[in-house]
Amino acid sequence: MNPVALLTPTYGRDLEICTLLCESVDRHVTSFSKHYLLVPDCDLPLFAPLASERRIIIPASTFLPDWLRPLPRMIQRKRRQFWWSLRAKPVNGWHVQQILKIAATIALPYERFCILDSDIVFFRDFDLARFAYPNTIPLLRMDDAVTADQPRHSRWLDTSHQLLGLPTPPFPAPDFIGHIILWDKQTTRALAERIEAATGVSWVEALCRTREFSEYLLYGFFVENDAGSALRHSVVPKTPCISYWDDPTLSKDELNRLLMRADRDDVAFSIASFSGTPVDTIREVVAESDAILAPDMVDQAAGLAALC
Repeated sequence: MNPVALLTPTYGRDLEICTLLCESVDRHVTSFSKHYLLVPDCDLPLFAPLASERRIIIPASTFLPDWLRPLPRMIQRKRRQFWWSLRAKPVNGWHVQQILKIAATIALPYERFCILDSDIVFFRDFDLARFAYPNTIPLLRMDDAVTADQPRHSRWLDTSHQLLGLPTPPFPAPDFIGHIILWDKQTTRALAERIEAATGVSWVEALCRTREFSEYLLYGFFVENDAGSALRHSVVPKTPCISYWDDPTLSKDELNRLLMRADRDDVAFSIASFSGTPVDTIREVVAESDAILAPDMVDQAAGLAALC
């Protein structure tokens, strides 16, 4: 069996929350091979303390083509770093993180990858043994979740199908975007080859030219339209992660209430960094969550309810 590797593209502004992710992985996640942090070259010293026997810090340049280069840090817009080339308009760090997920999955020496964004925090044990190659892995598919009134998702739907050489489906369409996403190396390599066949340029250049794309929509729609890849996946309607995508900052009480709504199978939560929820608040709630959400506590509560 080939064990799953963990993959986290991150950068300097997410150092604090990424540190919390790493702590929660070390505490709760088992049966994985390595945890790779992919960071901009200039941020390597910041993340160096997180390196360990099982956690490897890799500079982004390892997986990016020579023609795609970072602009100096002083040249930013809305505090975002940009990469430039002579082949397309500049792309920002969010685009580069998506490219890194694909490139690293193809290049690193494992068959399966569990992609964890920096803002994920585990609060329950999560064993990845059942996803080791050659077992099937879950493919998140939320039916009819992309609608015409979602401008960004609508654009990503169009560009995903253009990049894959497929006709765009009508609304509502399925969504494949979530947290704790598993990818297969053979599938990802075939995805890149399909993009190159459909666009006539390298897959990295095609994504840089497009700019408005979603790596998870690309992967999901490719699997749905490739028989061999579909056999390596099992469709699921949700991932084991509670996701908070909204803008308002969460208080400690609100975050606790969010966690108390966790299903029995949920093992982690993700609070979008743009919400501005302080990492200290998240850390405090996580420290208390073991007692609140431990499986044996859930069992005890169910037993007491049955006696009432």
